[in-house]
Amino acid sequence: MKFSFFKYQGVGNDFIIVDNRNNEISLLDKQINQLCDRRFGIGADGLMLLETHQELNFNMIYYNSDGKESTMCGNGGRCLVAFAKKLGIIKKETIFNAIDGNHRAIVNNDNTISLQMQDVNSINTVNKNYFLNTGSPHYITFKDNIDKIDIFNRGREIRYSKEFAPDGVNVNFVEIKDNKIYVRTYERGVENETFSCGTGVTASAMCTSYHTNSDKNSYDIITKGGDLNVSFKKQGKHSFTDVWLKGPATFVFKGEIKI
Repeated sequence: MKFSFFKYQGVGNDFIIVDNRNNEISLLDKQINQLCDRRFGIGADGLMLLETHQELNFNMIYYNSDGKESTMCGNGGRCLVAFAKKLGIIKKETIFNAIDGNHRAIVNNDNTISLQMQDVNSINTVNKNYFLNTGSPHYITFKDNIDKIDIFNRGREIRYSKEFAPDGVNVNFVEIKDNKIYVRTYERGVENETFSCGTGVTASAMCTSYHTNSDKNSYDIITKGGDLNVSFKKQGKHSFTDVWLKGPATFVFKGEIKI
């Protein structure tokens, strides 16, 4: 099978995207894993298929680099919106479907993408840290000097801990400094630290609001791959609505591959 693909990245979180509106592409887990391999394939944190939807502009199908279909990916969703604009499917605004439901998105004048995330109605405490679901499950721990933490080993330990069996969890190490949030994330399915995680920074912003008991409704977040912004309306202490993830989504290259 031979097909065209597009490579996009959102603050270093990179994706292979395939236009599958004709439903001709069907990939096995091992094929997706091979395509995402950084030595023997194209290289990416995940792969997405853009497919048709009967009522909305398009449907988002997302796979982690391990080849398995996964939960919502915020940076992936923003990149897919940029791709849909490139194809001419949308202009400035869209509503599309993903595994966690419908999402609204806006292409801003500076070509950044704002993606509306799902509402969150609870933040749970686990081992004096936090757990919540922002379309994907996330564990949040506040630390100092996160640049010195062994993210791979510490993140992997928490990801596979019995508290989150059998599905596991994404692990975010968060530092509050100079009125900004710094986040490093170990992602399940990638099984490593990624340069950024959209659902992870969304969860980190909410937990920062909860942890500091703040009324602030917009947070600038620094990740290994660049800057993002998360905004929301806070309802009570741990309920968040009108949640938006904003940041760049950049086309890298187009290619063709045979598998």
